[in-house]
Amino acid sequence: MTEQITHPVPPPIPDAPPSVPDPAASAVDPAGTKARRPVLRAVLRWSAAVVVFAAVGSATAYGITRMERTDVPGLATESDGRWTYPELTRPPLPSGSPGPFADGNKAGAHHVDLRQLLLPAPEGAEADEALRGKDGWLATDTFVKEYRDDAERRELRQKLVDHGLRHIAARGWITEDGTRTRIYLLQFHTAAIVDELRSRHFGSYGTPGYAVRGTEELVADEKFPVEAQIDDLSYSLYVEPEPYGAEQVREASIGAGDILAVVLQSREGGARAVPFQQTVALQGQLLT
Repeated sequence: MTEQITHPVPPPIPDAPPSVPDPAASAVDPAGTKARRPVLRAVLRWSAAVVVFAAVGSATAYGITRMERTDVPGLATESDGRWTYPELTRPPLPSGSPGPFADGNKAGAHHVDLRQLLLPAPEGAEADEALRGKDGWLATDTFVKEYRDDAERRELRQKLVDHGLRHIAARGWITEDGTRTRIYLLQFHTAAIVDELRSRHFGSYGTPGYAVRGTEELVADEKFPVEAQIDDLSYSLYVEPEPYGAEQVREASIGAGDILAVVLQSREGGARAVPFQQTVALQGQLLT
C-alpha cells in the first residue's frame, strides 16, 4: 500500500475539528518499521501546512486542528516563508521487503528506486535541468562540482569510489525569490558506510569536511530546530556566517540507512532559514 503524506491548505483552521479515528485501533505497519511520532512532530511544524500520515498520527492531527496558528511553534504567522509542496507519497515497498529501519534490516537498505525518494519541487519553482542526469542518474563528477577546491573534488570523488558508491539521484530548483536548492541522494551498500562518510568526511568538528563552492566558511547551524529532525536519521547542519559574499549557503548532510542525502540552498542576500528547515524535514520524511 502506498503511504501518503498530505498537505492541507494553509488558510485559517476551522474551530470544529473533524471526527478522527483512534490511531491505536487503525494503525498498521506492514513493513515492520518503527513508530514515527518524532517524524510526525517534525513535519507538523515545518511542512507547508500540516502533514498527516495515512496510517499514524490521527490524534496529533486532531489536536492541531483545534489550535490557532499562533499557538503552534513554527506556524506563528501566515507569511513565514514556507513553500507549498505537492502531495507527497512514499513509494510502496516491493512485496516482502522490509523498510530501511525495520529491526531485521541490518544494512539499512532502501528497497525502492532511489529516484522515487527525491523531494519534488515546490509550487512555482523552476526545475534545474542540469541535475536531471541520464535516466535520472547523476554523474559523480557533477556532484563533486558543488565543492570549491579542485584537490578536494578529486579526493572526494576517490573516497566515494573507495566506499562503494552505487549511484546518485538528484533534483534541483529555483524559486521566485531566487533561492537555489539542490538535493543529492547517494546510495551505498550499508548504513555503516554512510555513517562513516557523514561523520568523518561530510561533517566533523563543527565544519563540513569539504568546502562548498562559493563559500569561505560554514559553521554548525545551532538554530536548526530539534523538532524538524527525525530520530532514525543523523544530521550535520551548517550555515554560512556573516559576512558572506554575494550569496549565503546552507548545507545539510543526512544519514538515512544506506543513503547519504546532501541538501544545499543558496540565495543572494541571505538564504532563509524556514525554507531550508522545511526542505530538510520533508526530504528526511521520504527516506524513512
